[in-house]
Amino acid sequence: MKRIDLVFRSVGERTAQFALEQAIKNIQPQHVHLIENVKPFSLAVTQMLTIAYDCDFVVFMDADCLIMEDMQPFLQSNHYPYVDCYVLDKFRNHIHCGVHITRVDVVQAMKDVQIPVDDLKYILRPESRLRELALAKLNLGKTFKKFAIYHDFFQFYYDIFAKYALRELRSREDYSRTKLNINQRDWIRQKDDLDFVIANSAFEYTRRMISPDAPNHKIAKFIVSLPEIASQQLSQLSILEKPPFAPQEALDLITKFNFKGKDWNQKMKVFGIGLSRTGTKSLTMALNNIGTNVIHYPNDQKTLKELIAGNYNFSCLQNFDGITDITIAPFYAQLDKLFPDSKFILTLRDRKAWLKSLEDSWRNKPLIDDSSNHLIQLRIVLRMAVYGTCVFNEERLSYVYDLHYKNVLDYFKDRPESLLVINICDGEGWEKLCPFLGYPITDEPFPSINQKKKLNGNSN
Repeated sequence: MKRIDLVFRSVGERTAQFALEQAIKNIQPQHVHLIENVKPFSLAVTQMLTIAYDCDFVVFMDADCLIMEDMQPFLQSNHYPYVDCYVLDKFRNHIHCGVHITRVDVVQAMKDVQIPVDDLKYILRPESRLRELALAKLNLGKTFKKFAIYHDFFQFYYDIFAKYALRELRSREDYSRTKLNINQRDWIRQKDDLDFVIANSAFEYTRRMISPDAPNHKIAKFIVSLPEIASQQLSQLSILEKPPFAPQEALDLITKFNFKGKDWNQKMKVFGIGLSRTGTKSLTMALNNIGTNVIHYPNDQKTLKELIAGNYNFSCLQNFDGITDITIAPFYAQLDKLFPDSKFILTLRDRKAWLKSLEDSWRNKPLIDDSSNHLIQLRIVLRMAVYGTCVFNEERLSYVYDLHYKNVLDYFKDRPESLLVINICDGEGWEKLCPFLGYPITDEPFPSINQKKKLNGNSN
């Protein structure tokens, strides 16, 4: 019998009491550790790491999460060192946040990590940063698990403002900025729901007050001041706070979202089988934005072991609607048989531009001599499986690019309904993707390579 501890963190969220009751009911912890009204979050993280845990796993969770399913079967069978829980978020659809299942040796390693000095990742995400460093030290990875958990529904306006001011700061790198921009456009349209109005207001306020080149110390000071800022801004907006939470609100929501139905764990999957640097990240972002929750290049140890064993019924597909990039690009025939009626998307790019992009990428991701590092092992396995080389070789890679394209087209030649060929890098987007998946064409800008280049100067 595994011993499970619960660390419940609350700063007075509207759902705090109900969330705690649901957590105790569905986790059944041997000990409950409460961290209440500790701000900023970095201090709460410091406090949770002073606890003397006597258990096998710790479930860290925030009071804005409502756990609506029995987690005991998974917790008692789980052996993963770290599980990031996939939840249903009011503002961002399905995301992984709020509930973290962490093996006690990882927690101990987090305690031993020296807090980085002036590290922006730590300033913005202290818990995540310490865990990332601890996992790297232990040469361990993370996995994902989808649960029936509601996140950020029913919160006080005050908390929404503070949270989404911080969210804006956390979304200033990689393609998360583009994704949040698209989410924000949806919030603007939902003017009848003050939650979205306030989240949008928090975003705009933060963008005005904290420039993209703001020094780290200014960002840290802004985060510490967020409770006061949230109160001031809500007062200026003349918005009255919500009444206390009623459990019936959550019960009513259950009827709206059926976590056990087809949409929650469907057999049909979506696979992006284009080679790396052909727009696979943009495709991943686009699919997630329309509600198809795919994962880009999973790099956990379980996936590595499955690849080595030739097991293409990937465990992560229990919690995601699909996978993109070279983790699955060579295995479309096997996936087609394992997941009937699935959709396959082949992303293309001008070959000369692709070769240049791949050369730059491989130069930034060298294969260091460390066979004990599972990320290096995964990189070697995939480069050999897909390209037949671990170092940049223009002639070989050109041959592989053409062969992959030809083989995919030959395989699906009699089933055009199963394969979409798309050149995102050349401007193709929703007009091809949405009809292929049976969605109406959205008028939102497609999260293309050009958008990402504008954000951070890199190509996809």
